[in-house]
Amino acid sequence: MDTKNAVVALSALAQQSRLDVFRMLVERGPLGATPSEIIESLAIAPSTLSFHLKELAHSGLIHTEQRGRSIRYRADIAAMRELVDYLTQNCCAGNPSLCEPLRESSCAANPVKSRVVNSANKKLEPGKTDIAARRARK
Repeated sequence: MDTKNAVVALSALAQQSRLDVFRMLVERGPLGATPSEIIESLAIAPSTLSFHLKELAHSGLIHTEQRGRSIRYRADIAAMRELVDYLTQNCCAGNPSLCEPLRESSCAANPVKSRVVNSANKKLEPGKTDIAARRARK
C-alpha cells in the first residue's frame, strides 16, 4: 500500500459511523451484511448509510456483491491488513521483533467478543454498538 491509498483508507475510517460500519463488517467476516442488517444493528438512516458505504467502497476497505435485487457488503480483510502493515512497517525504532505480535495477529487469533463494549466499558445488548446506544438515548 502506498501513502496515497493509506490516506484514503484512513480518511474513510475517520468518521464514527463509517468506522462502526466497517467494524461491524469485519466482525461479520465473509458473511457480510445487507444494508437493512446494518441499519437495524447501528440505527443509521438509510440515506446516511448509503453515503457511508459509498465512501468505504471508494477507499477499497469494503466490497459489494449483488445478487438479483439484494446487495451484500463485506469488509476487505486483505485491504485492512495492508493498511495495518503500512502503518507498522517501520515501527519500533528498527526493532521489528517488538511489533511482530501486532503484525502476525489474525482474525482467528483475536475473536470478537459476543457482546460489544462501549467507550465507557459498559456491556451493551448483543448486536448493539456504542453509536446505536447513543442514538437510542436521544
